[in-house]
Parts: sequence; structure tokens; C-alpha cells
Amino acid sequence: MPGNPTIAVIGIGSNLGHRHATIHAAVRDLARVPGVRVRRLSPIIETDPVGPPEQGPYLNAVVLVQPALEPRALLDAMLTIERSHGRDRAREQRWGPRTLDLDLLTFGDRIIDEPGLTVPHPRIAERAFVLRPLEFVAPRLPIFTPDGLRTVSSLARMLRPQ
Repeated sequence: MPGNPTIAVIGIGSNLGHRHATIHAAVRDLARVPGVRVRRLSPIIETDPVGPPEQGPYLNAVVLVQPALEPRALLDAMLTIERSHGRDRAREQRWGPRTLDLDLLTFGDRIIDEPGLTVPHPRIAERAFVLRPLEFVAPRLPIFTPDGLRTVSSLARMLRPQ
């Protein structure tokens, strides 16, 4: 009997250009990658940017995918999609504005720490712009944190204003 399929979570953000169209195009591009099956897209939310410089708000979402690829191959496909939407990582400012940002947040229950690829994403537990949309599509998803396993819902509750 086969085990449960691996589900990867990809964060999507955009704060330049036609943000909604870019996010939907990126999801279509992910679905065209051989070995990637898009399972579910979260609602798209608008969030304030993190860090400098002065820039406009982001639209953020997450997409659940079922990859038949290894994590590095999925990341490479994501970087190709970013470039196809005008992102130039070599020239941009850290946390600066961007047409498209794709982050590999989780890859099943795998823990990966190698150059250029850390999964789960090291700041997933402190980012409301990730947890809020993720809570819509996978509220019980366990996330590895420095404090142990926590569900997306419990992490999202901790970030909500009291």
C-alpha cells in the first residue's frame, strides 16, 4: 500500500506590476513543470512589506503542490519561473520590491539544510503573510519550529493581535 503523497508548500508574493495576474500566472507556470501537480491555492491576501526600502504592499498566497521532483529540482524550477516574470535576484535589494517571489516553505516532512536550500523555511513561524493564507488550506499542517512541532493554526494564533 503506497504512503501518503508528499505535499510541498510554496509561498508566493508580488508587489510590483499586475500583482494578481502575476500570482495566477506563477501558479499556472508551476502546474506546467513536469513532475509538479498543483493541489490547492490559498486565498490571496494583501500585506505590508517586511523590511526596507519604502515600497508598496504585497499580495501573498501559498500553493500546495504534489512534487515528483526532489527539493533542489523543485527550487530550480521555481527560480526559473521567477526569472520568467522579471525577477533578477543578483540585482535586487534584500527584502526589496519584486515582481514575483517564490519560496519553498515545506517539502513533506523533510528537513533540509544545505547551501541555498533550507526546509522548512527558517522564518515560517514568524511570518503572518505566510501563515494567514496557509491556515486557509492546511490549518493542521505540522511545522517544525525551534520549540518543536506546531500546527499552522497554532502558529497563526500566536501572531494575531490580542
